[in-house]
Amino acid sequence: MKKTKEKKHVVYAFIDSQNLNLGIIDCGWKLDFARFRVYLKDKYHVSEAFLFIGYVAGNEALYTYLQRSGYVVIFKPTLERKEGKTLKTKGNVDAELVLHAMIQFPSYDQAIIVSGDGDFHCLVEYLEEKRKLFKLMTPSRKSLSALLRRFGSCVVFVSDLKQKLKRKQK
Repeated sequence: MKKTKEKKHVVYAFIDSQNLNLGIIDCGWKLDFARFRVYLKDKYHVSEAFLFIGYVAGNEALYTYLQRSGYVVIFKPTLERKEGKTLKTKGNVDAELVLHAMIQFPSYDQAIIVSGDGDFHCLVEYLEEKRKLFKLMTPSRKSLSALLRRFGSCVVFVSDLKQKLKRKQK
């Protein structure tokens, strides 16, 4: 008798690191990215977690830490521009996240999008339409765009996971 091999359910996460990080800081705490990766793996069986981040020279230790924590780190070149007297670094990762979600589309059964940014509405809507939207994780209720509220049954607020995911003080 021949055994049939059951196909493994594949879940990928696509993470807007700046939206997540700043949204959690806005809640008054700092996210432990290593613990977050373990949480994604244990809770949702995420096999690949793509983390999108602007590349800034001098942050190599951070990037190494993220890679060692299990993320596939996708870099966006950044630009520096003056806003008043302040030098701002800009590295919007929205297009990269959407592009990689579509490049990887045949490789996963379901996706978790980690952002509250309404710019991802078309991606989230498409994934839902194709029955590939698993979860929409947003930093907090406050950071969830009005454009994404209709996906409420899939929404998870990272701020509700503070006790599990808060970075420990050194």
